[in-house]
Amino acid sequence: MAARAEEAASPPDDADQAGEPAFHREKSTEIVVTGGLRNARQDMLSGVAVVQAEALTQALRPSIGETLAHTPGASATSFGPTASRPVLRGLQGERVRLLTDGLGAIDVSNTSVDHAAVVNPLLAERIEVLRGPQSLLYGSSAIGGVVNVIDRRIPVTVPDEAFHAGALATYGSAANERSVAGAVDVPVSGRWVVHVDGSYTKTDDIKIGDYALSPALRAEALASGFAENAAVRGKLPNSASETWAAGAGAAYIDEGGSIGVSYGHYDSLYGIPVRYATQPGQEQEAPRLSLKQDRVDARAEINAGGDLIDKIGLRLGYADYSHFELEEDGEIGTAFYNKGLEGRLELTQAKRGAWRGVTGAQFFARDFNVIGEEAFLPKNKTQQIGLFTLQQLDYGAFKVEAGGRFEHSTLRAAPGDDQPQFFAGERSFDAFSGSLGASYVIAPNWRFGVNLSRTERAPSAEELFANGPHAGTEAFEVGDPDFKSERAWSVEAILRGSGENYTFEASAYHSWFSNFIYQDLTGEVEDGLPVYAFRQADARYYGFEAQGSVVLARIGDATIGADALADYVHATIKGAGPAPRIPPLRMLGGVSYKARIFDLRGEVERVSAQDRISPFETRTPGYTMVNAELNVRPWGLDHPLTLALSANNIFDVNARRHASVLKDYAPLAGRDIRVTARVNF
Repeated sequence: MAARAEEAASPPDDADQAGEPAFHREKSTEIVVTGGLRNARQDMLSGVAVVQAEALTQALRPSIGETLAHTPGASATSFGPTASRPVLRGLQGERVRLLTDGLGAIDVSNTSVDHAAVVNPLLAERIEVLRGPQSLLYGSSAIGGVVNVIDRRIPVTVPDEAFHAGALATYGSAANERSVAGAVDVPVSGRWVVHVDGSYTKTDDIKIGDYALSPALRAEALASGFAENAAVRGKLPNSASETWAAGAGAAYIDEGGSIGVSYGHYDSLYGIPVRYATQPGQEQEAPRLSLKQDRVDARAEINAGGDLIDKIGLRLGYADYSHFELEEDGEIGTAFYNKGLEGRLELTQAKRGAWRGVTGAQFFARDFNVIGEEAFLPKNKTQQIGLFTLQQLDYGAFKVEAGGRFEHSTLRAAPGDDQPQFFAGERSFDAFSGSLGASYVIAPNWRFGVNLSRTERAPSAEELFANGPHAGTEAFEVGDPDFKSERAWSVEAILRGSGENYTFEASAYHSWFSNFIYQDLTGEVEDGLPVYAFRQADARYYGFEAQGSVVLARIGDATIGADALADYVHATIKGAGPAPRIPPLRMLGGVSYKARIFDLRGEVERVSAQDRISPFETRTPGYTMVNAELNVRPWGLDHPLTLALSANNIFDVNARRHASVLKDYAPLAGRDIRVTARVNF
């Protein structure tokens, strides 16, 4: 629901601390942490969205992509309801970093769209979406943006009561979705805090508004004698899922800082929507993926309070990940193994007049292997070492910000003796990125800013070393070990303003890429699959995001308001035409009634048709969805219970998302009535 956009656009002094009931929170300026620096959201020099509190409750879905799909500037890959990653400003996969409390997800969701992200929205207290050059502080691969899911598994505060607990339960009708999640923090001996959490989600095959196949594919299937496939409607076969997660953490917290550690386990079994055959000779499978991850995290913060360094922060994360692509008879077809270690050190400088900043280092290592007849990658290792800094000058009305990052990447491919098709060897890259921006108060509560950035990204192992069939995407993927670093010059303008009865935010951006890496349909066929080769070329991306809200009337302590958002991306690859899977123009508007006991909101979302398509894409029709939501606080703001009811896609529209590889086979969910109860005490 677009209430999440409304949440992001709410006046800063009305923002709630994430996940806290009214009697555990204080009204404060909405704060976003970037590279170790705390910034008021209205002063950020990049596009940013924050999803929390009741907006997060309404937005929650089994995947992080669907949870954020209505955030300004965001879409989703929608490879089924479980494997759905965020798409930011038309960029996805390797160019969007998914973080858990500031560190990477350490999974393989960036490898392919059929791989689910190990990021659990159900346990999130707050989700921050950062777009633009500031996101590069988290890695050169974050050129599209950063999604940071904050779950507090390692406690950061000591509860002021015997224990602090939160829980939620959700039912969604479209997939017969049943979800529960909960977390408990218990103070021990004054300064120690112990945390325990868990979640469980089970869904059936998702209901859809009409036929699974697009009209063009239905006609093709009927003409080829595949009438049974053309007749699939009402439900999306093989889209059911079952996921559970559990974790525990402990931390010691005092005035001098904190130190803590946590462990988490994630387990999921989900289906990939069937890519139905429409012509003789086409394969038709219903694969399922069994995914597991064990993860250990540690965090330490020292409040140094010195003349030079104010705070020292250290984050470490290690994960052992595996998933198995299962055949219809339950046999393992292909196995993926990934072990990763990521560390981050941040030195926050003591503020000196108008000057403050943060400098740090980041390390990442990944051992990745694919085993099976359809292994499309050799065994490979990736190591990255990065150094970064962000410096700010704040003169009140005038602010200046400069950032820089150096990153050295080494990628090694070590195929087995029986894998002569793969490249064997090592590639190294040095990437330099930097940004410079400034903002100025042009009127009371109105600030205008401009950012200029130059970024570099090393190719990923998949882009360099792939050479084989990939069943999940039904493609024969071919990389190029001779690729150069991807580079881009970008400029972005930001305008933010607010008043007693309104808020407004808009950003416009333009990026010029050289050595842009993309997939090209060659027209060849290998192992019965179309060949998609990774290529490099110049490219240009530009677009905008805008959102705003206004209070139309006040009736006692209640308000009637309206809000709207719009976003658009235009992308072209030189010599190839439009870039693939670019979301079209989207506009959304809503009207709300907010009172002490309940909030009521209705909205209309219009997504335009996408006619600018790459050579191997098909046109995606536009669609209009109508949604409504109700938030009820039965005993008022100072009570821990909140009930959320929503009706999504009320008119059961059969919509398809252009950013999805499966859009012609797997439409979005049909009518979905959702009920959620959340309690914090």
